Amino acid sequence: MTDFHALTANPAYEKLVSLARQPFDLSQKDVLNSKRLSSYVSYSQGWQFFYGTQRVDDAVLDALQELADESRVITNFQAMKAGEVINRIEGYESEERMVLHTASRDIWGNPAHPAASTQAAVEFDKLADFLARLASGNITNAAGKTFTDMITVGIGGSDLGPRALYLALAACRIPARQVHFISNVDPDDAAAVLKNLDLSRTLVNVVSKSGSTLETLTNEELVRSAFRRAGLEPQNHFIAVTGKGSPMDDPARYLRSFYMFDYIGGRYSATSMVGAVMLGFALGNNALHEILRGAHDIDLAAEEPDIRRNIPLLMAMLGIWNHTFLKHETLAVLPYSQALIRFTAHLQQCDMESNGKSIDRQGNKLTWQSGPIIWGEPGTNGQHAFYQLLHQGTTIVPVEFIGFRHSQYQNDLTIKGTTSQDKLLANLLAQSLAMAGGRENDNPNRCFAGNRPNSILLADRLTPYAMGALLAIYETKIVMQGFVWNINSFDQEGVQLGKVLANEIIAHMAARHKDKNYQGADGDPGWLMLKESKC
Repeated sequence: MTDFHALTANPAYEKLVSLARQPFDLSQKDVLNSKRLSSYVSYSQGWQFFYGTQRVDDAVLDALQELADESRVITNFQAMKAGEVINRIEGYESEERMVLHTASRDIWGNPAHPAASTQAAVEFDKLADFLARLASGNITNAAGKTFTDMITVGIGGSDLGPRALYLALAACRIPARQVHFISNVDPDDAAAVLKNLDLSRTLVNVVSKSGSTLETLTNEELVRSAFRRAGLEPQNHFIAVTGKGSPMDDPARYLRSFYMFDYIGGRYSATSMVGAVMLGFALGNNALHEILRGAHDIDLAAEEPDIRRNIPLLMAMLGIWNHTFLKHETLAVLPYSQALIRFTAHLQQCDMESNGKSIDRQGNKLTWQSGPIIWGEPGTNGQHAFYQLLHQGTTIVPVEFIGFRHSQYQNDLTIKGTTSQDKLLANLLAQSLAMAGGRENDNPNRCFAGNRPNSILLADRLTPYAMGALLAIYETKIVMQGFVWNINSFDQEGVQLGKVLANEIIAHMAARHKDKNYQGADGDPGWLMLKESKC
């Protein structure tokens, strides 16, 4: 059974408040020694997590362990995986749903929620058959040619996570296959993608759970019109990923339909059909299953109650220490891998839409800090952009570095005694140590205060398995932080008001297109701004 209660009701809370008054000083001479750095390391599924550069000591770690235990994080995580309805606010109208993104990769052995995992397995079998038919030439275009490209049309969780994974694993792509993404309702987004494609050899993967997402339906119609202008029948090229029975679940309009389920939220859906159809087309079924296996193995490892042996839980508790107790408002996620160029963008949605909440699970206003602001860019480019603030700015920004010992393509040269990958990794390690330890100098302009908390996630190489594990590490970290903060990490009411107001303004626009003399109602601020434009 889940057990959610106020963060401040935990005995460990006051202990951590007291410890936060004088956190561990990383800038002390010789404190960042081999003993500390080698002992403050956690291991899981090919990933190492180095956290000796965080402002913690054993006393803080022990208190964070107590807080995790008192918050029943592992018990609640297990209840989530087993299908307890936790997407809810007690006593108020809410979504009232299970949260089962883990079921989409729990398709081997003894699943925590057999019914949901069986539904997922059915869809993966359908996809495997479809991919095999594409590969064998059983499914082709009207001219008998194979499909070489896929356009994925979706927005939010239907775009960010899948796109991040595709770009991360482009090195593993099937030769002569490419995927393109249209998400923004800005018509230039669609126009730029469609401009140079051979549509006759292109599939279109339209992703919308409800089948009614305005931006997605608008972009779908733009793409359909392009196919018609090219003399092609859209229903022979379009695939739907949607809820069973939705308006998009229509064999007259789509070559195939794959189902997504209400118990998987958009930002947690990359390992469901939302990401799987595109990733299966681009990478092949074997690579897709490696992604799932990596995520599944982390889902199992994350049930370990000892924070020192559980990377997602440890990251969650260190994040709470930095944000709630040390009062650092943002978190930079800095991958030292160009392939992860859109991974931080995915985490912005996954984290900020999940934990950007100001009421608890009982509907009470929070009296503590919940989710941080997430941002970042790949290194080393970021070093020449915003690292000045990270090192010497008045705002302290905790950092999570992500890196790899070896490159994906293994196409490198030794220049001045080291490879480019060596230089990349050296920069990552140097930035971590410099932020933590700082350096004194008689010239105040060259003085680095240090005590910029950071950590490093490090793996050997960015493979499909490693990417699946990395995705699940962050998903689970976010979920576990929500448990401690006593918030619902699985709804997103905060995006609804803007949608409602946008639809009202769109209605005015439609009326104006129909009647050039249309004036609208007095006092409508959005329409008023449009009417008064001098452009």
